[in-house]
Amino acid sequence: MDAYYQDDEVALYLGDMREILPALDVKADLVVADPPYAETSLAWDRWPDGWPTLAATVASSMWCFGSMRMFLDRRDQFAGWKLSQDIVWEKHNATGPDADRFRRIHEFALHWYRGPWRDIHHEAQRITTGVVERGRVVKQGAKQIEQRGSYRTGSWADDGTRLRTSILKARSMHRNGGIHPTEKPVSGLLDPLIRYGCPEGGLVVDPFAGSGSTLDAARQAGRRAIGIEAHEPYAEAAALRLSALVLT
Repeated sequence: MDAYYQDDEVALYLGDMREILPALDVKADLVVADPPYAETSLAWDRWPDGWPTLAATVASSMWCFGSMRMFLDRRDQFAGWKLSQDIVWEKHNATGPDADRFRRIHEFALHWYRGPWRDIHHEAQRITTGVVERGRVVKQGAKQIEQRGSYRTGSWADDGTRLRTSILKARSMHRNGGIHPTEKPVSGLLDPLIRYGCPEGGLVVDPFAGSGSTLDAARQAGRRAIGIEAHEPYAEAAALRLSALVLT
C-alpha cells in the first residue's frame, strides 16, 4: 500500500481507517484518536462504527478526544478498553452556537488501555515551577494518625518540578490559520499526551489524521507516527505541512 506522504519518521495514508488500518498490519505503542464526534450536520462529521475495536488490534494504549456526549453515546464501542484518566483541554475561546447553556471552552481527552496497567507505557509528565521547597516531616498526633495514617520522620527537598495537572490550557487553532476545523495544537496539548503514552523512538498511530498535528507532534517529540485521513483535501494539506522545512 502506497503512502500519500512519507519520510523517515512519519507516513500518511489516504482512505477509510477501517480499510487502511487492518491492511497496514502494524503494532504501535500508542493510538491518538480525534474521531468525528457526530454532533453536527457537516459531511465529514460521521462516526465510523467499530473503530475503537480496530484500534485495539494496533495498540493497548490510546488517547481519544471527544465530548462527554460522544463518550456516553458510544460507550458500548469502547468495550474491552479500560479507562485510566481524563484530561481537559481548556481553550481560549468558546465553541458552539448554543445560547442557553454554559459557554463551552473545553474538550476531553480520555486515556484508555488494555491488559495489565504495569505493561502500559506511562511516563508522568512534570513541569518546572522554579520553586524549590524544603521542610521536615514530623510524626503526627494519635488522632491524625488514626484518620490519615502515620508519616515517617525526616527531611525532604524537591527538585522544583510538579506533575502536570489534568487541565491543559492551549489556544484553539481555527483562529490561528488552522488546517482542519477540529485541529488540535501541538504545544501544550498533543506533545504531553504523546510523551506520556509513547516511549522515545516508539510508534504513534492516528486513525483520523486531519491536519497532521499528531504526526507533527510525534516527530518533534522523537517518535515515529502513522496517520490515516479519509478526506483528500485535508490529507493534501497535512502532507504539505509535514513536508515543510519548518514545522508549525
